[in-house]
This record gives sequence, C-alpha cells and structure tokens, in this order.
Amino acid sequence: MKEYYVYIMASKRDGVIYIGVTGNLVQRVYQHREGIIDGFSKQYKTKRLVYFETSSDIESCIEREKQLKAWRRQWKKELIEKANPQWEDLWSSIAS
Repeated sequence: MKEYYVYIMASKRDGVIYIGVTGNLVQRVYQHREGIIDGFSKQYKTKRLVYFETSSDIESCIEREKQLKAWRRQWKKELIEKANPQWEDLWSSIAS
C-alpha cells in the first residue's frame, strides 16, 4: 500500500516554515535540504524536517496540508512542539 506524507520543514527553531505533501518523503526532504527545486523553500532555506504525518489516502493528506496552511502560526508551532519539542531535524530518522 502506498504511503503519503504531510510534512513541515523549518529554517531553524521558531523560524520560517514550509508545509507540503508528498508520496516520497525521503526524496522530497532531500530536495529541500539540497535546494534542488526553486521556490519558497529554497529562498527561505527551510532545510530541517521538523514534523510529518503519514496516510495511505492522498486526498486526506492534501486536505490536511490545506488545513495546516490555514492555521495560525502558534497552532503550527504547538503541533510541531508536541511531537518534536526541540525542533530537531528528523532527517536521520527517515533517511536510514
């Protein structure tokens, strides 16, 4: 069964955040980290994976991404800190 991900990248703790959805989290985070794709994430250097959710339903991931993007910054911060209080880069936990 295919897995999809809603994820949050950050420039640093309490820094700029980027919310996205993907079917290949390792590849997409690598692209963010290396600045491969032009756009918001490259411009603001959101290279740290600080949060992600998984689902087998792409439609629910897209809806969740839209929901998170509409949230106030404080709510996003609380979501991240509930799972990752120090805003640690989760790259090593998904790349191995």
